[in-house]
Amino acid sequence: MILDLRPATPSHIIETELGNVQQTAARPEGLPEDLLRQAARRLGIICLVATGVWIANLLLVHFVYAVPGTVSPEHVAAYRQRLAVYDWVGGFNVLLSLGLFWYTRSTRQNPRRVLDLALGYEVLLALSVGVLDYAEGGPVEGVSWIAVIILLFASVVASTPQKTLVTALLAASMGPVGALIWQAAGAEVPGFRQVLLLSIPNYLCAGLAAVISHIITRLGREVTKAREMGSYVLGELIARGGMGDVWQATHRLLVRPAAIKLIRPEVLGAGTPEQVRVLVGRFKREARAAAALRSPHTIQLHDFGVASDGTFYYVMELLNGMDLQTLVSRFGPLPPARSIHILQQVCESLGEAHDRGLVHRDIKPANIQVCRMGRECDFVKVLDFGLVKSRPPAGSQELELTAPNLICGTPAYLSPEVGLGEPVDHRTDIYSLGCVAYWMLTGRQVFQAQSIMQMIVQHVQAVPDPPSRYSPFPIPALLDQLVLACLAKRPSERPSSAWELGDRLAECDVPSPWTRHDARSWWETRLEPEPMVVLGD
Repeated sequence: MILDLRPATPSHIIETELGNVQQTAARPEGLPEDLLRQAARRLGIICLVATGVWIANLLLVHFVYAVPGTVSPEHVAAYRQRLAVYDWVGGFNVLLSLGLFWYTRSTRQNPRRVLDLALGYEVLLALSVGVLDYAEGGPVEGVSWIAVIILLFASVVASTPQKTLVTALLAASMGPVGALIWQAAGAEVPGFRQVLLLSIPNYLCAGLAAVISHIITRLGREVTKAREMGSYVLGELIARGGMGDVWQATHRLLVRPAAIKLIRPEVLGAGTPEQVRVLVGRFKREARAAAALRSPHTIQLHDFGVASDGTFYYVMELLNGMDLQTLVSRFGPLPPARSIHILQQVCESLGEAHDRGLVHRDIKPANIQVCRMGRECDFVKVLDFGLVKSRPPAGSQELELTAPNLICGTPAYLSPEVGLGEPVDHRTDIYSLGCVAYWMLTGRQVFQAQSIMQMIVQHVQAVPDPPSRYSPFPIPALLDQLVLACLAKRPSERPSSAWELGDRLAECDVPSPWTRHDARSWWETRLEPEPMVVLGD
């Protein structure tokens, strides 16, 4: 890769429910899942604001009562009665608003269900306002806060126009209901005709709410249509980076969850139409080559294509687990036996790719996923084979998928030849894998630097310390030497292939190998029982 494409969350963990994915695919006329989630979060903000408004209202009415001379002696008894109503209604709404806010933040409910609850919340808020309006004889100056509530919820709560209209009409009717409640309690309220006249603005806002909902729903359909990539429909945005975005996606017919990576052509150096045309041809050839990889330790590429705006997209499988960057950052360095177990699987993936003439060029912890595959734990998947580079024939002038004036890779895992701008082959992946091994064993990068340029210079010139110096575990001498061999400055001094590296890893003597039982026990005791859908860098 050219740039480090990281998910927005620090842990790189994306959680989802298959039911949500199925609902998105089965309801194409609705809003995309990520927009629904955003609406649910905005509902939580409304709940907090409502809590503050109700508390302020309670303090205000008590402050007015406390000011001498504000309430005449003959009205003190009636005012005390209204004050008790304010306390009960205000207290109820504070608890209701806080409860719904907690629900929107602390549960994994489908956002559609949360927004349906919001419609009931709208009606209860309107009823509370209606009761308080007629505690004073009617809305002040003939305008009720019910109208504001109706318009606010129509704009924030994404729902169908029919459901929005029914809810808004119910909310608009809460003014007359409030008047009936006070009439039943024996209080003096305006006549029914006057109550209906005072409610006209609310009913007008109810009709406007249906129009607003129709506009939002139509825009949602347009967004959904615009997000279609081949046979897949884009759902929630799960990563954003310099090269492009990564989206959760669903196959329209199979309802199969996947991940789509969108790559903007301009970041690959394509400026003119001719460069774009050549780049598209190269992209298709490279994608076919990556899709032909069959190692179980290589992430599967389901589909690829070019959108109408020239954006490249890859459709990949979603994985359950976490990448090595997260694993080591969260749980610390790995023991030698487990590190060898993981590295051997990476070698299986790279060995096949190298045999087919493909060089990954961005091997790093964030691109190595440690997964749960059925009952298999610590099952490794190598990611981001979408921007691999084929070794061109001698003398070929074919345009590369990546721009020639850009350094490809991640600085902390960059081979010396890449840093110097020299031709690369499969041994650049061997060097990067050595850096990954160093990270797993020590929890630190091979070199420490304050800038990208300093890091590149270190890889080109500096001699690395053996990982045994920093690892909390005793490192076998052969493993220590093998990691340093991978980090040799000259490609000719590194292991000649990923297959050779895998064989030499098997020769490293560890007290006991990492077994399936060890892996399963580790995952069951340290991680939540529910699988987490994740997507690597």
